[in-house]
Amino acid sequence: QVQLVESGGDLVQAGNSLRLSCVASGNIFSRSSAGWYRHTLGNQRDVVATITSTGTTTYAESVKGRFTISRDNAKNTVALEMNSLKPEDTARYYCQLNESFNWGIRHYWGQGTQVTVSS
Repeated sequence: QVQLVESGGDLVQAGNSLRLSCVASGNIFSRSSAGWYRHTLGNQRDVVATITSTGTTTYAESVKGRFTISRDNAKNTVALEMNSLKPEDTARYYCQLNESFNWGIRHYWGQGTQVTVSS
């Protein structure tokens, strides 16, 4: 069973930075793609950034140039460096890990970490 634990969320002022971290249990991390999503007040979960098992990254347009996703396979960790934070970045951020099978993909989610950006 894979478990994901996020940390790093906080209340910060606009313009500041935060680093979110997600640690995965189990032994699938190095061969799995991963991502960060956020749940806004509108109750919609949007993708923020993704990273493949080989390190290819994608970003939502709203965070390009400000956020950086990275992974450390030796530590089973995926991180999200967030710079120049804006009030609209306020959300609960979730880590996702994707395990591929012949029949499809199994998604694992963490419990989330709250990021609040004040103006």
